[in-house]
Amino acid sequence: MPIGDIVPEVAVLLAAVAALLLACFVPQRRHAWCGLLALLGLLVAGGLCALQLSQPPRLSFSGSWAIDAASIWARLLIIAAAAVALLCAPEWLHSDRRHGEYYAVLLLSTLGAMMMAGAADTLQLVMGMLLASITGYVMAAYHRDWAVSVEAGMKYFLLGAFANSLLMVGIALLYGLLGSSNYAAMAAALAASPASPLLLLALALVIVGIGFKLGAVPAHAWLPDVAQGAPAPAAAFLTVVPKIGAAIALARLLLLFDDASGWRTLVAAMAVATMTLGNLAALWQTDLRRLLGWSSVSQAGYALMAVAVVGLIAQALPALLLFLAGYAAANLAAFAVVTQLRGRTALHDYRGLATQRPWVTAVLTLALLSLTGIPPLAGFAGKLMLFVTTLDAGFVVLAVALLVNTVISLFYYLRVLAPMFFEPAPGNTAVELLGRSAGMAVFVAAVATVGVGLGAGAVLAAFGAPRLLP
Repeated sequence: MPIGDIVPEVAVLLAAVAALLLACFVPQRRHAWCGLLALLGLLVAGGLCALQLSQPPRLSFSGSWAIDAASIWARLLIIAAAAVALLCAPEWLHSDRRHGEYYAVLLLSTLGAMMMAGAADTLQLVMGMLLASITGYVMAAYHRDWAVSVEAGMKYFLLGAFANSLLMVGIALLYGLLGSSNYAAMAAALAASPASPLLLLALALVIVGIGFKLGAVPAHAWLPDVAQGAPAPAAAFLTVVPKIGAAIALARLLLLFDDASGWRTLVAAMAVATMTLGNLAALWQTDLRRLLGWSSVSQAGYALMAVAVVGLIAQALPALLLFLAGYAAANLAAFAVVTQLRGRTALHDYRGLATQRPWVTAVLTLALLSLTGIPPLAGFAGKLMLFVTTLDAGFVVLAVALLVNTVISLFYYLRVLAPMFFEPAPGNTAVELLGRSAGMAVFVAAVATVGVGLGAGAVLAAFGAPRLLP
């Protein structure tokens, strides 16, 4: 049990404990110190995680923990996204009596996502899923005096309890049929025995269970409610960070099964249904945060495109990582702008914003254009890689679905963008900004959105040719 292999995770855990203890002993007006401590812990964890890139891929902790390029890059994305979401919180929560405790919950949720990304054992996967889920419920309902937030947390909890139950049943069936929870041992057992109907049922249950954290159909309904009702910094976190860990966890587990099991067809069908439902539902939204929630559902469908072809073509995994990086940057930028604008979400409140807050408008424009897939932004690079990868793998239907849904998404993003530039502002009300920390989050996410797009080639070169253990 080499503790050095999980030093980044230990750093996040220790930072969470330290932030919680500090919150117990300092006055509420100083709880922003807990955020600074949490941010420091994330920076340390990121540095320790980056050091693992120079080490050879391996399985650790009796084969339950995978240290490979895919898990390391995914954990770096998780840490970076969590840091940006954390920057949104200090001014937003400064009057909340539980301000300091929020950072501990955020770090524990980050730890759960990191555990999912590196899981090479179904029990390890379950622990990561449950840790990310339970802390997510708390973050979604953190404004417990606001009925909308409580409702979002309750919906997230109920759907999560159902999805996690399906996951547990599926994993229990896999254990009973294959005799092990370890991925390497499961792969050996699968090679020695043909697929059975019960095995396929177990696999389907596990896919739906992990799809819950992705926000994929049929376990997607929590995402719009959480995006609308959770505190804006928590919504930024919950719509991005769990997706990264879940996408890598799903791809790693599915690679254990051969194509004869039919899992590629199932995931491809989920991808088409998820992106189509998300985009169509977003067309009718009048609340920006809810619109971004449905947009996040559609983005989960795009991520599933890469999962469907992983193992068929070498570029599938780099395409998935690039797409996740671009999506994280753009979605965080959009929610950071909502946070900086003190939570204004009604679309009509954004009329004339370009004349009042031009730089904030510019960042929101970049974010929405990137989510659409307009060059040269990060979203374009990610979607282009997904399109080329799925075509090369022979999944033409997925590539066509991507193009059609990209066109659909343009309509509802324009419903936000056009009034900002071409309609007068309502009244003479000044648009007040939240504060410096949220402004820094806006800036960092905007730079990442542009940087990942312009430097997509360098990002792909840094990813190399990652593979998923075992």
